[in-house]
Amino acid sequence: QVQLAESGGSLVQAGGSLGLSCAASGRTFSTYDMAWFRQAPGKEREFVAAIRRSGGNTYYGDSVKGRLTISRDNAKNTVYLQMNSLKPEDTAVYFCAANPNYSGSYSWTGTYRYWGQGTQVTVSS
Repeated sequence: QVQLAESGGSLVQAGGSLGLSCAASGRTFSTYDMAWFRQAPGKEREFVAAIRRSGGNTYYGDSVKGRLTISRDNAKNTVYLQMNSLKPEDTAVYFCAANPNYSGSYSWTGTYRYWGQGTQVTVSS
């Protein structure tokens, strides 16, 4: 089992940048595919980005391509989300998630077994 803790959420102006981190407990972090999702008030949880356990493959939702970057440091048990050119529509609670299996769609919430509590990102116009 792994526990996830997000940090870095804040209030930022449109066009600004923000970096999120997700620290994982345990010694098996390198065996999990990781992802970020977000959820705005009244909306379903939305896929943002995913990264394979090796870090060699990354995937992004259409609305964030070219602006957000996912990365990981397996030595530090941490996955990151660098967000640039932020827009008001990026406002949401951001969650990190872990998938211990070798199957499942990377963009589907049901693929991920473990979830963090989320961190709030607010982008003002």
